[in-house]
Amino acid sequence: MADLNIKIGSLNLKNPVMTASGTFGYGEEFADFMDISQIGGIIVKGTTLNPREGNPYPRMAETPSGMLNAVGLQNKGVHYFVNSIYPGLKDINTNIIVNVSGSCIDDYVQTAEIINELEHIPAIELNISCPNVKQGGMAFGVTAKGAAEVVKQVRAAYKKTLIVKLSPNVTDVTEIARAVEEQGADSVSLINTLLGMAIDAETRRPLLSTITGGLSGPAVKPIALRMVWQVYNSVKIPVVGLGGIMNWKDAVEFMLAGATAIQIGTANFIDPITTQRVSEGINDYLDRKGYKSVSEIIGALEV
Repeated sequence: MADLNIKIGSLNLKNPVMTASGTFGYGEEFADFMDISQIGGIIVKGTTLNPREGNPYPRMAETPSGMLNAVGLQNKGVHYFVNSIYPGLKDINTNIIVNVSGSCIDDYVQTAEIINELEHIPAIELNISCPNVKQGGMAFGVTAKGAAEVVKQVRAAYKKTLIVKLSPNVTDVTEIARAVEEQGADSVSLINTLLGMAIDAETRRPLLSTITGGLSGPAVKPIALRMVWQVYNSVKIPVVGLGGIMNWKDAVEFMLAGATAIQIGTANFIDPITTQRVSEGINDYLDRKGYKSVSEIIGALEV
């Protein structure tokens, strides 16, 4: 059996499979279907300083080979997470990572400071790439200057592993990746959803209340693979790959392109034990190919 352990900053993962924020709740919701402690990491739903109602309904729509969402970071705020959610998560035997969002830089900083004090939260994923909020979110992640500034200030306040989630809705994702690396990011995760829209021809109206939303699922995989490969060849910090990963083969492709770890998102809505299947599939692939460690396939694409 191959060694599936990998490391991101000071974060040790028992295997490279994590869940994408917003697709796995707080993890406990999936405990009836699988042993959630077997996942390398659970990235919980987006958390903000203050409660957010999210966007009006309808805010989800199916598309060919994917889905659109415009949930808008609905959550009850970081203090609710600390008091009501964290006590139920802190003893789960895997890495619990909080996805942090904000409307301004100070929101990000304050939220990170609060989470920094939680003993059993070893990392945060800084979301500077959400396309479904009017303030903050993607606004910070589409320029190198904006991304660098928010990461710089959060890095000063947050002492554990800092993963920065990048937007694909940019001209050059490598420029953004290098900017956050320079400001102390321990890792980058990509891609977040692509900005898209859907229309009902009969009613002549958009299917989402916000008109546009974030596209995820198999349709985005080729774009995500390309961006992961580009960023892997542009930075020295670990890359976490996501975007349309539906099975073990997709996951292996992302790792060959340079991902140290991967996240599974939309597939969780289709099959709640996808993460477990993917981890097992990666192990079978490594054994079949004669690899001793999963680290041997990271960036092993032959070009």
